[in-house]
Amino acid sequence: MRLFGTDGIRGTVNKHPMTPETVLRIGMATAHVLGAKHGRNMILIGKDTRLSGYMIESALTSGICSMGMNVTLVGPLPTPGIAFLTRTLRLDAGIVISASHNLFEDNGIKFFSSEGFKLPDGLERKIEELVLDDRLQRNRPKGSSIGKAYRLNDAAGRYIKYIKSTLPKGMTFEGIKIVVDCANGAAYKITPWLLRELGAEVISINDRPDGININLGCGSLHIEGLQKAVKLNKADIGIAHDGDADRTIFCDEKSKMVDGDQVIGMWAVEMKKKGMLKKNTVVSTVMSNLGLEEYFRRNGIRLVRTKVGDRYVVEEMLEGGYNLGGEQSGHTVFLDYNTTGDGPLTAVQTLYLMKKKGSPLSKLASEIKLYPQVFMNVDVEHKHDIKTIPQIQEAIKAAEKRLSGQGRILVRPSGTEPKVRVMLEGKDLKLITKLGKDISKVIKEKMT
Repeated sequence: MRLFGTDGIRGTVNKHPMTPETVLRIGMATAHVLGAKHGRNMILIGKDTRLSGYMIESALTSGICSMGMNVTLVGPLPTPGIAFLTRTLRLDAGIVISASHNLFEDNGIKFFSSEGFKLPDGLERKIEELVLDDRLQRNRPKGSSIGKAYRLNDAAGRYIKYIKSTLPKGMTFEGIKIVVDCANGAAYKITPWLLRELGAEVISINDRPDGININLGCGSLHIEGLQKAVKLNKADIGIAHDGDADRTIFCDEKSKMVDGDQVIGMWAVEMKKKGMLKKNTVVSTVMSNLGLEEYFRRNGIRLVRTKVGDRYVVEEMLEGGYNLGGEQSGHTVFLDYNTTGDGPLTAVQTLYLMKKKGSPLSKLASEIKLYPQVFMNVDVEHKHDIKTIPQIQEAIKAAEKRLSGQGRILVRPSGTEPKVRVMLEGKDLKLITKLGKDISKVIKEKMT
C-alpha cells in the first residue's frame, strides 16, 4: 500500500498509516535510509498543535532512536521553521508532524532533506519499501549504540531572528495595524510575536490551540472571521495562516481577500524592476489564475506551471534556476530566503512591500485582475484514473465546448484526501458554477 502522497504521509489518526505501530516503523525506516545517506546522526522533529502530535512524536522518536540515530525535538513550530533549522543546523533531516489545513482528526508526516527541501521521490520510495519489509528489524543497534532524544529550547527565537534578517536594517512596521488569524496552529505565537517585535500593532485571533480546534472554521481556508476582525478593528491588513503556517492568505484594508496569485504577481513585477527576478520567470501550478498569466505577459514575465503541490513548484524552481514561485492557496516560495512555502516570511515581505511603496494592499493587489473561479470537492470511495472513465471525460469536453475557449477546466484527484477536485475558470461566474456542478454530479455517480 502506498504511504506517500503529494506532501508526505497523511491520514486519519489511529487508522493506517497514522497508527503508532506504523509510525514507529516509519521512524525506523527513515533513520535507516537517511542515516546511511548522510551519517551525521541527527533528525529534527517539529509539529503543529494537534492533540495526536504527542502520540506521533513519541512513536517517531522511538523508531528513529531504535535504529541508532538521535532526535532533536522543537515542539510546535511552522513547517518552514523546520526546513530552515534543518538546513542551518546541518542535520540529516527534518520531520514535521502536521496535516496542514486538515482538521484535528487527521495528522501527517512531512520530510525535509538535510538541505531543507522536500525529499525526492526516490528516497520516499526507499522509506516506503522498508516500512513494509520485515528485514527492517534485523541487526538493530544494542546497548550504547541506540539513539538519544534532545530538546532545542530556542527554536522559535532562531526562526524569528532569521525572518527579521530578511528585511533592510532599521525597517519597522510602526503605525501599521494588523489582524493575524493563527488558525490555532503552529504559528500561534510566532507571527504575532514577530510582528510586534517589528513595531506593528497586532490583534491576534484564533491563537489559543487546545489540540482539537486547529483550522476549525478559521485560518487560510476560512477567512470570514478575519475579514470581520479587519473591519471591526479598522486594521490596515489581515493575515491568515493554515495549521502548519506554510501558507498565508491576506485581507486588505477593505476586508477583501488577497490570495497567493496576487502576492506572487506583486512581487514578480517588483523583483523584475530591481533586476532580482531570475530569468524573468515565475513558477506556479495549473491552479494559478489566467488573470495572473495575462498580467505577467503584459509585464514581460514568463509563467511556468507545474502539478499542484509546493514540492513540485520548488523542484521546477531548482531545475530551472528560478527564485520566485508559489501557489494560489498561499504557498509563496522566496527561494533566496527559504526552501519551502513560508507563511510568516510571506507576511513580513508583503508588509515590507506595502511600506516601501507607501501603498495599501488593496492598491497593490488591484493591478492583477483575476478571472472568477469556482472550486468543488467531490468525496469519492476509490481514486480511479479519471481519464479511464468515459462519462467524466464527456462531461468535461461538453463543459469546455460551452466555455468556447474563454476559460479553463481542471479536474484532478486530491493528493492528500479521498476527493476529486474540480476547478473552473471563466468570465461568466454563473456559467462556470453550473458547469462545475454538472461535472461534479457525473464524478459522484461514477466514482462512489
